[in-house]
Amino acid sequence: MNSAILYTFRRCPYAMRARIGLHLSQLNPTVREIELKNKPQEMLNVSAKGTVPVLVTSEQQVIAESIEIMQFSLAQYPDLSSPWLTPDAYKTLLDCLSKPQTMIWINANDNDFKPWLDKYKYADRFPEQSQNWYRQQAEIFLQLLEDKLAQQAFLCADSPTMADFAIFPFIRQFANVEPVWFNALPYPNVSRWLALLVNSSLFQAVMHKYSLWLPERSMMQLKQSQQQNVKIIPLCKNEKIMNI
Repeated sequence: MNSAILYTFRRCPYAMRARIGLHLSQLNPTVREIELKNKPQEMLNVSAKGTVPVLVTSEQQVIAESIEIMQFSLAQYPDLSSPWLTPDAYKTLLDCLSKPQTMIWINANDNDFKPWLDKYKYADRFPEQSQNWYRQQAEIFLQLLEDKLAQQAFLCADSPTMADFAIFPFIRQFANVEPVWFNALPYPNVSRWLALLVNSSLFQAVMHKYSLWLPERSMMQLKQSQQQNVKIIPLCKNEKIMNI
């Protein structure tokens, strides 16, 4: 499916989760890296809401929600020989796509944690409360993660599933607001989990820097260079952990 098109923005956590799903699938869309302050009319023509990611399939189906892109790519175009996961871990990934617990975690992240994350990160825009207060509200979700990850290596299994891949870009964003403070937190399981995912070879490929599509309309396939300068290590709980 090289005729598909993905509108994306490298640093957006929603776009990150979509690219993770695509990298784990057989889909290999053409990337149109955009600037949020200079959205191309072509993207607005297919998705008026003007947010990334947006996937336009070869059949001209428009998918403009990150979770739906993950579900579509993994369910419809699974890559059973994916280099990013062991065969058993990939089977677990597919098995968990339809489990209610997967969406319970993702909905908690998107609907409960993300609003507090935004207020914490941009506290000057929300003077009603202090930054510390917003951070404390966000920490409620971190504690839920910590408790779950004390029981098993990942949120829904002993290998990463869509819940982990969909949530960790937002926890990464939270950690980067005050990294010294975050690294001193009593959340060892969250820290281990986050470091494992952030430092994985999969995420290294997902965060490849693409040229901006405008003004030159530079394009390349999402996975064209995924194995260039990337030592692929199947992601599992024993992968080497480095500092975030």
